[in-house]
Amino acid sequence: MNNRLFSAAAALLVVASLATAQAQTRTPVVNAREQNQRARIRQGVASGELNHREAARMRGREAGLTAEKRAARADGVVTPGERQDLRQTENRDSRAINRQKHDGQVR
Repeated sequence: MNNRLFSAAAALLVVASLATAQAQTRTPVVNAREQNQRARIRQGVASGELNHREAARMRGREAGLTAEKRAARADGVVTPGERQDLRQTENRDSRAINRQKHDGQVR
């Protein structure tokens, strides 16, 4: 009886620790914003607000964000400080997209 109880408790502990570790590395807000910004870049190209060079530059910035996110996840925990850094990078990229889309250049 005690052996079964111990095994069940150990299994529960393993499952709980895996769920906690996964929750600490997830970045759903970053993922959603990243998808939104990619859609904004595609829309800018389609509407003529962004030329292909500007779009390529914006995509490069998004690739940098993806690399930064991967580095933050590498140790298994995305700390509040790392989340703040990701958010600042996203804000900077968003402003850059906005500036390029509304810079008044004729395409």
